[in-house]
Parts: sequence; structure tokens; C-alpha cells
Amino acid sequence: MYARNLARRAVIYRIPMPDRTYRPAWWLPGPHLPTLWGKFFRRAPAVPTRLERWETPDGDFVDLERLSAPAPGRPRLLLLHGLEGSPRSHYVRGLFAEAHARGWAMDLLVFRSCGDEPNRTRRFYHSGETTDLAFVLDRVLAESRDPTPVFLVGVSLGGNVLLKFLGERAGDLPARVAAAAAVSVPFDLERGSRHISRGFARVYERHFLRTLRRKALAKLAHFPDLIDRARLAAARTLYDFDDVVTAPVHGFADATDYYSRSSALRWLARVSLPTLLLSAEDDPFLPRAVLDEVRAVARDNPALTTEFVARGGHVGFVAGTVPWRPFYYAEWRVCDFFMSRLRQREVPRRRARATAGRVS
Repeated sequence: MYARNLARRAVIYRIPMPDRTYRPAWWLPGPHLPTLWGKFFRRAPAVPTRLERWETPDGDFVDLERLSAPAPGRPRLLLLHGLEGSPRSHYVRGLFAEAHARGWAMDLLVFRSCGDEPNRTRRFYHSGETTDLAFVLDRVLAESRDPTPVFLVGVSLGGNVLLKFLGERAGDLPARVAAAAAVSVPFDLERGSRHISRGFARVYERHFLRTLRRKALAKLAHFPDLIDRARLAAARTLYDFDDVVTAPVHGFADATDYYSRSSALRWLARVSLPTLLLSAEDDPFLPRAVLDEVRAVARDNPALTTEFVARGGHVGFVAGTVPWRPFYYAEWRVCDFFMSRLRQREVPRRRARATAGRVS
């Protein structure tokens, strides 16, 4: 049923319906052009969304960017964005458009301090913080008591948060949570942090440091004892920032302790929800050897489906034969994976109905 509806909407919205083979755009060679393309050149179609603010149990708040409600009974996506992401991030807008075209609902959890207004409490967000995800997921599920399936998506840092959450919860998830997908995950935070400090990747690091330092300084205006201002000013790498800010603010001994306890790699073996892991081997945010270790874990965990392509950059995955008609594979592949899970869920239901019909 979902596949037939999607085919009809493809005509209305002109959704590309490619085959399942990913062919990276020849006109974006190397790892960095696909990584930067989305931020500077992508124009995702506008879709109707609204912003909601939810008060959290600790006296703070989180914002949700929400796609206008579709017809009852349609699937719902819950998305976690990457480091310093927002509702304006190119992959967020792209996934909203993909969900809208399929007639699905979608929510984006905007991590604390990543919205248009600073959060109230001392803490920020980080790669291992899963309590806000748990809070939002519970409330999303409580909004509707029907059996509508919910899918979880995490991109980059958000993918690490998602996988850690799935590992923590193991088999303890509501039945309505049907599957998950994690894109361009920094599975090993320490090695990723060291890797992004080398070569051209330092351009990304400087970009992140600029906004992170600005947020930390703003926090100091309200909480003067939060961190060491001199050490913050001296921080030159993401590792430095995590050692000075992220770790002490959130109860870790240092950056190494934070990375060790939060990295998704250590939680993968416990994941029991069907989950797609989509990454590129040339991701400039992560050493390629880490993906080999993820493959080894996934071989022993049937819940994990790995798709590690040779080229794609970090949250790039741009395909298409000409630059003026690109195809963004990641969001299509994520939703295609969820479609396959929907079809698999329908099989036992059809069999049950057929059996009931024969008995009656």
C-alpha cells in the first residue's frame, strides 16, 4: 500500500525514482566537494513546518520542528541533527521534503543550544546525551495511541546519539518504533576528533569551533563558574574544546573519558532494532579503519545493515549525471529502508488475516 501511494506521489511531486544503486556524482570528485555541496549549493524545496517548544523535566526546553500532520495512520520520522545543526541544515530540509512527498509525518529534535534561543540550564548537548531523545520519543508516542510506526533517524553527531540510545535500550523499545537509520556517524569520537584536525578537514573543525566557542562564552555570562575562560580561549581543536567544556560541564573526567563512554562503537553490539548504517569510506570526519571495525561488529549483529560506499563525503551522497539535476541519495535510501521494514511488518498481518478468514 505504501509503495503504491509513493508511486502516485512521484508523479505529483516529481520524486526521482532511481534504481537502488548509488552512483556518486562524477562532477564532485574527492571527499570534500560532496561534503560542502549541500551547505553551499543545495536548494531543498520548502515544506510546511511549525516550531513547538516543549518544557523538559529539568526546567529547560527543547524545540521541535514539525512537519504538518499528514493523513491519519501514516508513518512518522524522528530526526536528530548533527554537530551545530539546525532546522536550516541542508540534510534536514531534504529529509523533510522526502517525508512530505511520501505523505509521512516528521519531527526534528533541535538539540539544546542549537535553536534560535539559548537554553536555560548549565548544560549543552553532546554526542552521548540521550535523555532528551528518550523524553521526546515518549511524548511523540503518547500523542497518538494508534499503531502508526515511528522511525528514528540520526545524522552525524545525531547518529551517534541515536545508536548509543538504541544500545542503552537494547530490546526495551515500544513496538511502534519500527526501525532506525544512522548516516555518517562518527562511531569512534576520539579518533574522529583527531582525524578532523588534519589536512583540509581543519576547515570544518575551525567552523565548528567558532560557533561552539561563541555559545560557551554566552553561557559564561549566566554561569561564571562553568568553565575556565582562559583555557577556552586557548582551545584550538575540537579535542581541546571537549576537554575544556563538554567533558567537565557534563560530568566526564576529561575528553578521553567523554569519548570513551559516548562513542557509538561500544554500543553497537547491543542494538536490537533493525538499523541501517550509511557511511562513506572517504568521510573526511573519520578514519576509514573505524568503518572496518563497525563492519566486524555488524557481522555478528543481524539487526545492523551496513552500507558503506566508497565515495560520498560526510553527509554528502550526491548522485546524478549533471550538476543542475542532482539526486540526494541519503534521504531516499533511509526512507527506502523504512519502506522495506513496513513491507516486512505487513507480511505476518496479511497471513494472520488470511488464516482468520479460513477459520471463520
